[in-house]
Amino acid sequence: MKKLDFNKLRQYLPFAFMLMALLCSTMAIADVGNQNRFLGGDSGFDGGDSDLGALLWLIYICFRYPVLIPVVIVVIVVLIIVRKKKKKQASDPKFVNQQVQQQANTDFNYDNSAMVAAQIQAIDPAFSSDKFIGFAREVFMTIQAAWTAKDWKPIRPFESETLFNTHKQQLDEYIRLGKTNVVEKIAIKHCSLQSFVQDGDKEVLTVALNAVMRDYVISDATGKVIESDPDRDWYMKYELVFNRKAGLKTDPGKKGNSITNCPNCGAPTEVTSSGQCTYCGSVITNGEHDWVLSDIHSTN
Repeated sequence: MKKLDFNKLRQYLPFAFMLMALLCSTMAIADVGNQNRFLGGDSGFDGGDSDLGALLWLIYICFRYPVLIPVVIVVIVVLIIVRKKKKKQASDPKFVNQQVQQQANTDFNYDNSAMVAAQIQAIDPAFSSDKFIGFAREVFMTIQAAWTAKDWKPIRPFESETLFNTHKQQLDEYIRLGKTNVVEKIAIKHCSLQSFVQDGDKEVLTVALNAVMRDYVISDATGKVIESDPDRDWYMKYELVFNRKAGLKTDPGKKGNSITNCPNCGAPTEVTSSGQCTYCGSVITNGEHDWVLSDIHSTN
């Protein structure tokens, strides 16, 4: 058997260490990320392509540099250990939650509120960014609570007809399947005005919102968790898009943007599935009277 030339092997060590670093980065478990099921996303990870690429690299190195076979073996052993450790960590909610909280707390969020508010105040002097951000936060929390309760009526005054019907259809499917998507322990980490545009006969205001939450699915029949983990946090980023009729002005006497009274007749807000006030029949969720949510989507 040919004696191993350690002097020759030494000259390849820098290359071997570089290879190990590359493979460790490509074979690491991909981050999972819930896209909030009712918005149409999924969670999961995919490491198959990275594993195949790493394996092909190892085969190539063994054929091209046979002297590196012992080093390659060491690399494989190290990678197996690292992968097992990452899998163990990925299944530990406490570890995952620490990572999620760290990401949420250190994530950079550019706050564009002052510039956007100035744009709107140029045509609507009574507009308040603080009040509107509070309104956006309220809408977001109401959506999550209504979704978990499987009762979409509380959100009807805030949503456009199209968005309301889309969410209601998705919620009806959960009801039909006998499942409940629980969204709880919500902590909003950031909320700011992102952009404002005048688009024909309407004005469009976009809000950026980041939150940490628990998100899982239970069976209505058994109460058992059938998807995700009730002890696992998710860090989510959203865009909320609000519309109103161009030329509308903020009512300075109103405490906030919450629709608590019909803007047409003044009666306490009770809205039908078509967005009409139950007292006067006026449609109040089409942006003709105030801001309404026309879209919400994840930006993760």
